[in-house]
Amino acid sequence: MGLILRFLALETSTQHMSVGLRVNTAGHTQGQWLHEAAGGAQASHTLLPTLQHLLQQAALSLDELDALVLGHGPGAFTGLRTACAVAQGLAYGVRSAAHPQGLPVLAVDTLLAVAEEARYEWLKTKNSQGERLWITAVLDARMGEVYVASYRFDHAAVAQAVCVAGPALCTPTHLVDARPTVPLEDTHLWAGNVWADLTLMAGIGERIKATHCLQAWPTAAALLRLAPALWHSGQAVSAAEVQPLYVRNKVAQTTAERAAVVAGG
Repeated sequence: MGLILRFLALETSTQHMSVGLRVNTAGHTQGQWLHEAAGGAQASHTLLPTLQHLLQQAALSLDELDALVLGHGPGAFTGLRTACAVAQGLAYGVRSAAHPQGLPVLAVDTLLAVAEEARYEWLKTKNSQGERLWITAVLDARMGEVYVASYRFDHAAVAQAVCVAGPALCTPTHLVDARPTVPLEDTHLWAGNVWADLTLMAGIGERIKATHCLQAWPTAAALLRLAPALWHSGQAVSAAEVQPLYVRNKVAQTTAERAAVVAGG
């Protein structure tokens, strides 16, 4: 039958909470359970019960999983801390002879999950699955800034990417500078949750508006598609090593800074 892999994924880095469970056998999905809901402060109350419900739906227990898959940032501070704390608690809860340090954890960059979600959606409309695809993922970082990272998928049909730049923080005005140098024969996409935000788009500029932009969020489904390749390449860590990826350490603007933004229009 081949190797069976069971992954439980959680993603709470934005205002959306996304969780999922997938069972893979010999590289093929045998079963998948997904749930999307409101994130933010609500995630701290609903995340654990939702994960438990998914396990019940799949008729699996925590100690039958191979790893937890976590979107560890960058993103909302509260969401990242919630996800990391829950992942560590669940992982430590099943320490055994097989897993003396608890369940392994695959900590995945949130922007990679955005890029993977965009790749998956883009592929639905394309026939050339063998081409090389470059995706620059962008997430709203609040305070007039964005998180950005660029990834290269050497085969557009495969959920496996190389990070070529980032994750980093920049203003919308400088976002165009984050685009990697892409060979003419390859395809480049912008993906993220900023394209519907008129304030951010005003600063992004026409050079990006004129290119192919996909609305995409980090999802548990994207994490689960990325998980097998990350697992086989030895990217899993122990629960003790799980940390949020903040990129920016500043939580909010001061009153003076907010006033300056308003005064500047």
